[in-house]
Amino acid sequence: MKALTTFFLTAVMCFAISQTIHSQESSPESLKNGFKLSNLLIPLEEIRQGGPPRDGIPAIDRPQFMNGTFAQFLKDEDYVLGVYHGGVAKAYPIKIMDRHEVVNDRFKGEAVVVTYCPLCGSGIAFRAVVDGQGRSFGVSGLLYNSDVLLYDRETESLWSQIDNQAIAGPASGKRLAMLSTSFLSWGQWKAQYPSTLVLTTNTGYRRDYHKKAYQGYEESARLAFPVAHKSKKLKRKERVLGISINGEYKAYSVRSLAQYGQSFQDSFAGEVLWVKYDVQARTATFTNSSGEEIPSISLYWFAWYAFHPDTEIFNGR
Repeated sequence: MKALTTFFLTAVMCFAISQTIHSQESSPESLKNGFKLSNLLIPLEEIRQGGPPRDGIPAIDRPQFMNGTFAQFLKDEDYVLGVYHGGVAKAYPIKIMDRHEVVNDRFKGEAVVVTYCPLCGSGIAFRAVVDGQGRSFGVSGLLYNSDVLLYDRETESLWSQIDNQAIAGPASGKRLAMLSTSFLSWGQWKAQYPSTLVLTTNTGYRRDYHKKAYQGYEESARLAFPVAHKSKKLKRKERVLGISINGEYKAYSVRSLAQYGQSFQDSFAGEVLWVKYDVQARTATFTNSSGEEIPSISLYWFAWYAFHPDTEIFNGR
């Protein structure tokens, strides 16, 4: 009788445990904005609802361009994300990117995704190819370290923009190749590339492209969402250029670059770098000893540090 009772209690406990495990596996916490968060590379609790639902911020899938000469809707002081790739120059106005965050585009037939996160001030372009297959991206409505999480429509994996990798789903751990971009004024971009194309407001959506999505956010020190790491070494919203070489990271504040000079040599991650700073555009290009350009990301300091707390900082003079 005692053995039977022990067996019965053990069976009940096993059933309860199995029900708990099943409940956790099917818990709504493993689903966010309709995405199954499998193969996670980051803590589940650090993935946050941004507010809009999945595709509530619509990606531009059929971008329309015009010759920059005729872009009367842009003022010279308006900022753009410039991409020069394969001999083609294109400008993506921030006033449009602010409302869409993702543009699925092509450069001479090559799939490219151009991304922008207003919360981090980060504009990054990638080759939209994974394992030899083209990918199309949308806005998940989820955030990690206050940064937009993209998703690819083919596998519904979630991709961290700044971390440049899939952090959940079948593609988890995969990376995209980053392209060189420039964050600068429209007047400065078209002076560099007079034959540039420019993304138009003919997006297929009715949006007020003259009003910022987060009015006053850039001027404020506050953060809209928590981040994993914080630093007071620079002002939170100070704009920096971040580069990565062999898994090491370095941040160059625009302010420090302006103080240092227009062209100088620097060393980082065992390599000699040539840094060319454009005083008018307030941006820089980085070239290694082989003459290859190293893509940089222009973004707010807090966002770069949130992802790379071990970053070096260029101090200038």
